[in-house]
Amino acid sequence: MAIRLIAGLGNPGLRYARTRHNIGAVWLEALARRFGIPLAKDRRSKGALGRGEMLGRDVRLLRPATYVNLSGEAVTAVAGFYKIPPAEILIAYDEVAFPVGRCRLKDGGGHNGHNGLKSVIAALGNDRSFARLRIGVGHPGNADEMVAYLTGVAMPSREREAATQAAWLSDEVLHLVLEGDLQQAMNLFHAPAPGE
Repeated sequence: MAIRLIAGLGNPGLRYARTRHNIGAVWLEALARRFGIPLAKDRRSKGALGRGEMLGRDVRLLRPATYVNLSGEAVTAVAGFYKIPPAEILIAYDEVAFPVGRCRLKDGGGHNGHNGLKSVIAALGNDRSFARLRIGVGHPGNADEMVAYLTGVAMPSREREAATQAAWLSDEVLHLVLEGDLQQAMNLFHAPAPGE
């Protein structure tokens, strides 16, 4: 199914703006700038919402203003109001299972311990069919340090650049995503670069 809503997860406020947990929101804001889609605060949707054309498709972009672990509230507010089923949603978020610089598209699945995805899945009535863009932010090496690693310290600018560069979707890949051809998009996006 075609993608009609793209959300980038992150925590609100300057305190969290440069943390690893906000890489999904950073990616979404870059996507909005790329296509000239302004994001405006929208109380009903519990976030900043924009609508515009991307590669011939009418798409809504959402940056939830809730904390990550309440992301489902914002996603379902928009999806419910505009009658967008879960299979027409893409969620971008930080993925500790991948090192910085590795990124993967995924069609459906579980939450892998990510509280934002847990919230989205629960809010969508346990429907896990939404697509995901998993942006690698690395792992602190010790689970006890996870919260501080994700939300307590700024992501070094070099790592941040590597993560956002890895998450860049070319027009070709993005077109496939928007058309709902996730398998072909994944094949293209995950293909090794020439010479690798």
